[in-house]
Amino acid sequence: MDKPTVSVDILGQNYKINCPKGHEADLKEAAEYLNGQMREIKASGKVIGLEKIAVLAALNITHDMLSGRKYARSNEQQLRELTSQLDAALTHQTKLVNE
Repeated sequence: MDKPTVSVDILGQNYKINCPKGHEADLKEAAEYLNGQMREIKASGKVIGLEKIAVLAALNITHDMLSGRKYARSNEQQLRELTSQLDAALTHQTKLVNE
């Protein structure tokens, strides 16, 4: 099965990328996000060279992703604890009603 080719622009360079069917919009959104991150780094004037800009953007995006995962895991743990407390309270309430 042929994969569609999607054209994306990153820092003025056009890239044609094969993409699973139905995921074209996701790829374009990711490319736009990456392009924005790279433009910010380039605009700072502190980093020169496409490769260095790309690596810094990748590190920033990876850091954000890993921070988001840690935050999600923390929220999941809190939700499990609250659910456990709620279950215990409901069990206690049910025992009181049945007595």
